[in-house]
Amino acid sequence: MQTASHVLDRVLVLEMVRVTEAAAIAASTLTGRGDEKAADAAAVEAMREALNQLYLDGTVVIGEGERDEAPMLFIGEKVGAAQGSGPKIDIALDPLEGTTICAKAGPNALAVLAVAEEGGLLNAPDVYMDKIAVGPGYPHGVIDLAKSPTENIRALAAAKGVEPKDIIACVLDRPRHEALIAELRAIGCGVMLIGDGDVAGVIATTDPDTTIDIYMGSGGAPEGVLACAALRCVGGQFQGRLLFRNDDERARARKWGIEDLDKIYSLDDLAKGDCIFAATGVTDGSLLAGVKRMRGKMTTESVVMRASSGTVRWVKGEHRL
Repeated sequence: MQTASHVLDRVLVLEMVRVTEAAAIAASTLTGRGDEKAADAAAVEAMREALNQLYLDGTVVIGEGERDEAPMLFIGEKVGAAQGSGPKIDIALDPLEGTTICAKAGPNALAVLAVAEEGGLLNAPDVYMDKIAVGPGYPHGVIDLAKSPTENIRALAAAKGVEPKDIIACVLDRPRHEALIAELRAIGCGVMLIGDGDVAGVIATTDPDTTIDIYMGSGGAPEGVLACAALRCVGGQFQGRLLFRNDDERARARKWGIEDLDKIYSLDDLAKGDCIFAATGVTDGSLLAGVKRMRGKMTTESVVMRASSGTVRWVKGEHRL
């Protein structure tokens, strides 16, 4: 079991839920309104305000973008009410994971947050990452990003004691994944396509009720770090490799300290040590129910996990209007 951090206090576990609840509630006021930027801005402002009420000396290592791209919760921004005196904590966040989903009132929009001791989360550049992930209970090394999708599906099926046709892979529905989807279906593997929200897609591999066995394909590198923080808490395997479309993206990676541009990252490379992961549903999804409004109150559903204890808490909140 991972040793408990001397920096992450148990009280922070529930404080993180309050932060994601605030962001989810703010974003939910714009669900289905077709305005992605407004929904994201509302979530960002609410999350920032909630973080700044906490006794911590926090640094955003994964956020809304670099300082010149994001007015709030940018990479490097300091948050917390105890700058210079409180516990030093690295923060990875996505105040609204699935902005398009929220704007269209689709499933699986989340407010997401992960915290670790200083240096515990990879400062991943905002580029694409090729990802592969499975939940707990499989032999170490059952997945390998250096192998083909076919080889990975066959290895996973053998470890599970089934045929490839009994495996379900979750893949983002993007034109760039056409070849991947065709290869998976050619060996009989089922493919569950999602429109957005690959943090939820990765976490879904840990929940048998989703029927998802494996996550495959490329998505944002920052979201990969957030997903790894969750897997560190509940178990599972993950590998990721940064993908670069041009020299500007390579330069951005080097700016953030990435030296080996071809490295295949493991779970512990992206999120190491003790960490806390929290998420609150904005819209209904496979992981969490969304924010519900009714006469005089709102309800939220959240999950919060801690790596050192392996504890997973499901939190239902009722908020008076």
